[in-house]
Amino acid sequence: MLIRFLASAAALAVATWLLPGIRLGGTDDVWGQVFTLLAVAAIFGFVNALIKPLFKFVSAPLILLTLGLFLLVLNAVLLMLVSWAAGELHLAWNVDGFWSAFWGGLIISIVTLIINASFGKKGTEHR
Repeated sequence: MLIRFLASAAALAVATWLLPGIRLGGTDDVWGQVFTLLAVAAIFGFVNALIKPLFKFVSAPLILLTLGLFLLVLNAVLLMLVSWAAGELHLAWNVDGFWSAFWGGLIISIVTLIINASFGKKGTEHR
């Protein structure tokens, strides 16, 4: 669970670094930025654990109709929700608009997939 949390934090950091529409503001202090990213990763985990399943259930027909491509839009909307929640908690991390959230969600999904795949599951053997 800790590895998945750190993978989400790393994926958020990569998206923040790559996309100009996702910004980490506030202090120039490295530890302050790390704390902000970890706090945003906690919000991200909360949103993915509790709200994303509800959104997927409600939009299931649209997800099936688009053969899963609507999940990219859903990820963008959830990333914008994380940005809003971070702003409400006075965290200096924000997403500018839908397209920044769209590409950010795609980057976060890919980076998280790569990190989680490299660690694997407990009790399994990599070959």
